[in-house]
Amino acid sequence: MSRKCQISGKGPMTGNNVSHAHNKTKRRFLPNLRTVRITLEDGTKKKIKVSAKQLRTMRKQANQ
Repeated sequence: MSRKCQISGKGPMTGNNVSHAHNKTKRRFLPNLRTVRITLEDGTKKKIKVSAKQLRTMRKQANQ
């Protein structure tokens, strides 16, 4: 399973580590993924990986 949000599609980004001497080396910014259990329409439960930002949005929409 990849490090990707299954709802929003958010995945890793690339960038640079920059030292005090301004040396640059490649690094990866990984998304803040959470494994959550959701209930589908047919009553079955499934685990999916969701980013924390998307999870917050889903909970906000569920309360409205």
